[in-house]
Amino acid sequence: MTYQNPNHAFDDAKAEAFAERFVGTLNEAALAVMTSLGHRAGLFDALAANPGHTSQGLSERADVNERYLREWLGVMVTSGVVDYDPLAAGYTLPPEHAAFLTRNASPDNMAVTTQFIGIAASVENALLERFRSGEGLCYHHFDRFHQVMAEDSAQLVVAHLVDAILPVVPGLIQRLEEGIDVADFGCGGGLAMMALARAYPDSRFHGFDLCEDAFAETAVKARREGLENLYFEARDLSCADEVGRFDLVTAFDAVHDQADPRGFLRLIRQSLRSGGVFLMQDIGGSRDLEKNIANPFAPLLYTISSMHCTPVSIGQGGPGLGAMWGVETAEEFLADAGFASVRMHRLPHDPINAYFTARI
Repeated sequence: MTYQNPNHAFDDAKAEAFAERFVGTLNEAALAVMTSLGHRAGLFDALAANPGHTSQGLSERADVNERYLREWLGVMVTSGVVDYDPLAAGYTLPPEHAAFLTRNASPDNMAVTTQFIGIAASVENALLERFRSGEGLCYHHFDRFHQVMAEDSAQLVVAHLVDAILPVVPGLIQRLEEGIDVADFGCGGGLAMMALARAYPDSRFHGFDLCEDAFAETAVKARREGLENLYFEARDLSCADEVGRFDLVTAFDAVHDQADPRGFLRLIRQSLRSGGVFLMQDIGGSRDLEKNIANPFAPLLYTISSMHCTPVSIGQGGPGLGAMWGVETAEEFLADAGFASVRMHRLPHDPINAYFTARI
């Protein structure tokens, strides 16, 4: 039965186009899930290093079962990701595709980001319950979220800290070389602080996060490397009155998830020494839905916001700002927290995020 709205003439061509679009949607969704699996199993790396190999040869080089690999390759070939030679039964990942799918492609590896689709699917049942109850979720509901966030952040943030992000603050690199105190509020996996601790041995770096398991692996690596200028602490910043004084405070994709974003920003302000600076990275969308329609990443960002950012904030008793709280809201919150000087930066390497610098 065709749905009919008495106030609207049914457009058969529009309906057919929409149905065709959703055939594509189903196929692209399937491709995203299989891309995530392929990334985690190292299959794109094996394909890039072994062009023209058969499924048997690839299975040996990737150390995976050939039967499962052959089915996965069927997805990749019929999706136009991998080329197939039926005479030689050989598979080839074109270099133009490898440039966005292999670990050597970082920081442009889109396969990393496809992992968020599986995470979203893993909490579908729990999220359905929250749609009805209005309750939130907790970090423990998300099996691999910290791991995937750390990997994604490593591409967009960590890899560009020194060459693109830190230079938005004039003179900051020189100060880091001379030696200052730095804190990352909501440090997650702690990769940003570890990268800076390596690059600037005369500065001291502190990572604070609610969940110790988020940075536990990085803390072990730091100890093994002998990074004595790097410290991590599990801390609930939503109820902290004092964490110390710092010359630079950073918050990478952390503010909108907080139980009390305004209080979080006030804590950051009072944690800055005279002449200090706050460097914040957050999603660069708008709080106005109509302004996000043309954003090619908007459906993905709203999905991540729906399945993680919003329910995690609500689960802490927070306002549920969501990832798309908007650069407008971010600037207002920074001003309300007492920052007299706030500047927003858009960086060429990162089409998703906005970067804010704020001073007292």
